Amino acid sequence: MTKPANGGGGIIKIAVKDVLEIDYEKALAVIKDFVINYFEATRADIFVIGLSGGIDSSTLLAVLAESVDREKITALILPDTRVTPKEDVDDAVSLAEKYGVRYHVIEIDRIVDSFSVIPGFNIDGRLDTGNLRARVRMAIMYYYANRYNGIVAGSSDRSELLIGYFTKYGDGGADILPLGCLFKTQVRMLGRRLGLPRRITEKPSSPRLWRDHLAEEEIGLKYEEVDLILYGLFDKKLPPDKVAEATGVPEKAVEKVLKMHYSSRHKRRFPPVPSLPWNNNPIRELDYL
Repeated sequence: MTKPANGGGGIIKIAVKDVLEIDYEKALAVIKDFVINYFEATRADIFVIGLSGGIDSSTLLAVLAESVDREKITALILPDTRVTPKEDVDDAVSLAEKYGVRYHVIEIDRIVDSFSVIPGFNIDGRLDTGNLRARVRMAIMYYYANRYNGIVAGSSDRSELLIGYFTKYGDGGADILPLGCLFKTQVRMLGRRLGLPRRITEKPSSPRLWRDHLAEEEIGLKYEEVDLILYGLFDKKLPPDKVAEATGVPEKAVEKVLKMHYSSRHKRRFPPVPSLPWNNNPIRELDYL
């Protein structure tokens, strides 16, 4: 990060390279320790992950494969053939075979169609049916986790978590989020360093909730812009107007990211519970155990 030549009280300048220039070896070591310690503490037998062939889940698989015995990883590839490109499935299968982990390809088309018993169900719906697909996938992952004493590792990154770009009780439902400390652009860089195929590290991000679904199109911003803004707000702790000045990103973009962050707070919190006069904060954790 650099300051303007005039020094003094000038505003700092933030570029994409400032977001990307982290100690990836240290980050990977911390994440691996986190994964190993959590796995051992829970006494689980396996990790269950949803493997889509995209950058986040592929990087997560690579991290898990370096952290625990590969026989302790089960990857579930869960396409809806009407919206999931075949190349995504092929990439996911290829990666699972590369790392030598157990995997299952489970087409969810019929499961999604079974919800047609709901009055007003619309298979072509975007937000409603798209989120349903995410929740069907997570239900399957938790079935496997329950069946085989496993824990679900989610692949959401820090960018998605901070702007709420995930489905509540869908891909946002997980026991552990190893990549939640890295911005999307950092995950891509880590994926490259871990030797993921270029076709995966350069693939446009997409939850594949509907046909031709692309994350950046839905968000309306490139992830490089999103990450610059989040880095300015959360890591450099700049006020919103200074973030725009420091990054060169339009103020409207900063406002949009802030709005996404604030409007998605409910996704990052436990559902609210009322307090009664005799039990203030009724679900507070005990602090002496």
